[in-house]
Amino acid sequence: MAAKDELGRRGEQLAADYLRAHGMQILDRNWRCRAGEIDVVARDGRALVVVEVKTRSGRTHGTAFEAVTGAKLARLRGLAAQWLDGRCERFDSVRVDVVALERFAGEFVIRHEQGVC
Repeated sequence: MAAKDELGRRGEQLAADYLRAHGMQILDRNWRCRAGEIDVVARDGRALVVVEVKTRSGRTHGTAFEAVTGAKLARLRGLAAQWLDGRCERFDSVRVDVVALERFAGEFVIRHEQGVC
């Protein structure tokens, strides 16, 4: 496995663990359809939360959070609707969060931004 792929998988696992530790229930991970992928689908109370996870080993190309574009966030809202399609479960709201992880000296720093769009 390429180092970049391993870093991404590690970041997604850390993000899922972090979200669970902060009271969210993980409903799905790496959900895919023709339109794209949702890294993590979670429940936070009565809210459905789709989470984009970005992991970086440095800031050569900007921060992990800066790597999430407006177009990506808009696509995630559409993907949330597709994920919900055909499910019986209902939510009071839908939220898009970003969990950005950056590795410094072997340790990860996590930034969780809720409701980014």
